[in-house]
Formats: sequence, C-alpha cells, structure tokens
Amino acid sequence: MRILRTVTTLWMLGAVAAVSIWPIPESVEEGDGVVWMQRDVILELNLPKNSGSNEPDYVNPSVSGSKIEAAWKRNKVFLFKQNIVPWKFHPKGTDFEPKFSPSGAIKKVVVTQRKTDRSRVPVEELNEEYTLSMPDASGKFFDSNDNKQEPGTIYIDAETSNGALHGLTTLSQLFYRAEKPEAFENIYSPSTPVLIKDKPKFKHRGLNLDVARQWYPLKDIKRLIDTLSWNKFNRLHFHATDSQSWPLEIPSLPDLANKGKYGPHMSYTPEDLQNLLTYASKRGIEIIVEIDMPGHTASIADAYPDLITGRNMQPDWDTYAAQPPSGSLKLNNPSVETFVTQLFSDLLPRLHHHSRYFHHGGDEVNRNVYLLDPGVNSNSTDTIRPHLQRFMTHLQSQLTTHSAIPITWEEILLDWNLTLARNTIIQTWQSDSAVSAATSKGHRVIAGNYNYWYLDCGHGQWLDFRPGESYDKYYPFADYCSPRKSWKLMYAYDPLQGLETEEQKRLVLGGEAHVWSEQIDGASLDAVVWPRAGAAGEVLWSGRKDAEGRNRTLEAASERLGVWRERLLERGVGAAPVMQLWCYMNKGGCQL
Repeated sequence: MRILRTVTTLWMLGAVAAVSIWPIPESVEEGDGVVWMQRDVILELNLPKNSGSNEPDYVNPSVSGSKIEAAWKRNKVFLFKQNIVPWKFHPKGTDFEPKFSPSGAIKKVVVTQRKTDRSRVPVEELNEEYTLSMPDASGKFFDSNDNKQEPGTIYIDAETSNGALHGLTTLSQLFYRAEKPEAFENIYSPSTPVLIKDKPKFKHRGLNLDVARQWYPLKDIKRLIDTLSWNKFNRLHFHATDSQSWPLEIPSLPDLANKGKYGPHMSYTPEDLQNLLTYASKRGIEIIVEIDMPGHTASIADAYPDLITGRNMQPDWDTYAAQPPSGSLKLNNPSVETFVTQLFSDLLPRLHHHSRYFHHGGDEVNRNVYLLDPGVNSNSTDTIRPHLQRFMTHLQSQLTTHSAIPITWEEILLDWNLTLARNTIIQTWQSDSAVSAATSKGHRVIAGNYNYWYLDCGHGQWLDFRPGESYDKYYPFADYCSPRKSWKLMYAYDPLQGLETEEQKRLVLGGEAHVWSEQIDGASLDAVVWPRAGAAGEVLWSGRKDAEGRNRTLEAASERLGVWRERLLERGVGAAPVMQLWCYMNKGGCQL
C-alpha cells in the first residue's frame, strides 16, 4: 500500500524521511515505493518556441538549452559516480538497501522550460520555481491526472533555466547508490512516487567572499561557485579589493594590480574575471563585484600614493583604521574623483552583461584619518559629512552613467546619514535594528547580521600583541565576533526578525553569509564554509518558518544536513562534520 506523506509531517513526528533534500522544498509529497534508475537514462528537453527578441536582454533558447544540458551531464556524474551509500544514517548491522529490481526503472528525464530567459533580470523579477514529479515502479504519479505522463519518466517543469537547474539539483538528492552485488553501479530512490513543488522564500541568496586579504586561485573560487549552486544560492558577492591588496587588474590603470597584488600570478586578469562571470552564470549564480571605498583602500597607495591619506600609520594604525594597513581615499579632491571615473569606465562595461548591480563598499569610514587629509583637516562628523556626500554623489553618478544599481554597506546611510540614490540597496551587517532603520527609510536591504552569519568568527585574534598591557588586555585572544557561529546559530537567524510592518519585510531582498579572509584561504575554505553556510542557504531558500508558521527545528534539520554533507564530500568538497556518527545511527539519542 502506498503511504502518502509530507516531509514536514515526518520531521514533526521524529521519523526518518527517505526524501532528504537540502534546502528543504516548499512542498513534498512522497510514497513508500522504491524505483531504480537505468544508467543509460536520457534527457528530453523542451524549450520555449518564442525567441523573446522583443524583450530586453533576452537569451536565445538554444543558450538556455545548452546550460540545462550541461547541468544534466554534471548531475549524471553526481547520480552514478559521486553518489552516497547512506549507511551512516541507519543502525549498525541494518540491511537497509532495497532488493534490486529493474522493473519500472527510470529511463528518461523530461525537463521543460516554459519562458524565454532574460539576462540581468532585476532581483525582484527572478523566477526560480520548479515542479518535479517522479513515479513509483508501477508508473503511478501523484499528479496522475496528467495523462501525458509516461511510466519510468521524471518530469521537471520550470519557467526559467535557473528553475530547471534547481530541479536537477533536487533530483540529484533523491537517489542513493547501492552496494549489493546484484545492484552494483545502480541507484535507487526509496520513497516514490514523489511530487515536489518548490520556490525560494528570498530572491537574493548570497555569500560574500573576500579575495583581497588572502589570495584565492580560480579553482577554489570555482569550487565555491559549484557548491553555492548545489545549495541553491544565486549570488556570489566578490569583495575584490581591500587595504591589504588589489588583485583585480584594470587595464587602463595597470599599476593598481601590478603594484597592489601580493605577488606574481596573484591577480585576476580581465579574462579571469570574464571566465568567473560566465562560469557562475551557467550554474545559476550572478557575481556582484565590490570595490570598497573610500575606506579599505590603502592598497591604492602602492600605485597612486597621492590619492590616499593616512597610509600605514605605524605603530598607531588602529587610530586611523579598523585593521592594518590604515589608509583611505582623500575627500574633497578632484584627482580622486577622476580616478573613480576612470576606474568605473574601465570595469563597469565589462560587468554590464552579467549583472545590473555593483557594490561600492562604504563600511568603516574612519573619522580620525581625515585629520591627515589636507582637503578636510578634521575628524568632526559635521565637517567630514559634506565632503563624503560629494564623493558619494560623484561615485553614484558614475554608476548611473553605466546603468549600474548601487549596493553599499549600512554605515553610509545610517551612520553618516548621506543622501543616496533611491534605488541604492543597503547591505546590513551589524544588527537587526539596522535592517529596520534602512527599510524604514524606504531602501531595499540585503541582510546578514554578523552575530549569526559571519563564517570567520571564532578563529581567535590574528593580530600579534606586545608584552605587557596590550597582551593582558586581549588575553585569551578571542576575536571581535567570537564565538564561532555554529550551523545551529546560523539556522536560527531570520533576516526578517524585528521588522514590524509588511512593507519593511517586502524590502528585504534576502541575505548573505560572509567569508572575511584574515584567517581563511583556499586550503581551509571548504571546511570553514560548509556545511554551515548551507544552514543560511536553507533559511534563504525555504524561510525560517514552515508552511504552518512554525520555526523549523534543529532536529528536523540535522539529519538532512548530515546527509547533504556526505553528498558534498563525494563531490570533492571538504565540508566539516555536522555531528558525531553515533548520533545518526541512533535516532534521537543525542538530544538535550
């Protein structure tokens, strides 16, 4: 007899759901039948007939088709070569694998994209929903009213190619590898039929990677992009420059990278950048580049010292900056404005076809550093503000010239009270009250409270301390945002918490987890980010609350996240463990 059940109900009852998907879909119906998949399973792709040539930024359906076909090839590798045997999630000695049977095996996957893709889609207009329907071995579907459905066929239906990619990502999690001799190299799904209807709670689901404090080879960034796509993120915030180094090559300003990079081969050429932009786009990820300014710009002085004030003021750098080396762009300085104009005229046209958004920084502008700036000569907020306003007005006018929508850190709006373009998106990081304040001013927001979603916290101080008072003050050397943010804490954060009105909630586009790289590089990236960032990913895709308005529980998430971590390991991602193995083998035995 088929058992009709939903994943939400199973988790509430404390049972183990055979459908173990991360992030959890909006709606899942599953049965108790087993179906196997043939190794020679084929893809049938249905694309929109209309080229969309009358729409702005349309994408030819053949391009979308190639994107889906490439995703299918990758997913076949996940299904047949990089799949898991779920022995860790059953008691010792359990014979959990079903008996192999080729009867009713899945022979075909039909993917239908219903509308023509557009590039540079405004974030509010993104459509990433999909439906997935898979029969049991007898050929029965949940949505059996559709008489066009064929036994042995999985159907994925989406409006856009990105929705189709998400459907394929979910499909890759519905199957497990069998180890019994009679089922060697076969895969099975243990809970069929399955009907999944899914779409994201938030439009902007991102991770911020700082590539200036440490050097990240392209292979590490691409591995991160891959893993973001599997976790249904859709944004990589590329924090490209900072005070420590300038690795981004700007052909019209070659000395920026030539003198500002850490060393030979530690820069990103225009070809490297385009490579990353295209690689990400094919995986449903949009890269948003950040050039932080006017603070966090000391590396510009390696090439253009006259543009920077307060450069590397030792030993008292902490008077003039949040971390060494100190140095900020001068204000009230025409040469700085000329530099910004040239920088944006070079960079922004190369980003234009991939994203309509650009992040211009604005965090941690230090007042004291402007005591050293001859154009300001003051650390008074009232004196600095009009000069900072002039700089910001010029900067944003250049973005308007290049049809780029600005994103800036919260301080520019909330601490400095500057007048910004109405379409400016505010990225908050310090508190929930910042989200409330920015939305109260009518600005759209990307949230990411450091008390929850900073992945670098808890590593301890990276600064050295002199013997004596300084040593004693900072012992035992916790960092500013300690302790480490566990996946459970990250899972507890709701970007909407503390907002009072529905209008404020509508202005929250989504959020980002953050990888600041003082003590993280490519060698440690996987274990620092995964699976913890996946917890943020589920909050952003599925919402903090379920369909009944209840907070999703840790018990409901921990095993699914554990299964997902095993899948990441098989795909070559060095994700950290979620909990000890004994707990998975003894359900409910590790609760407090």
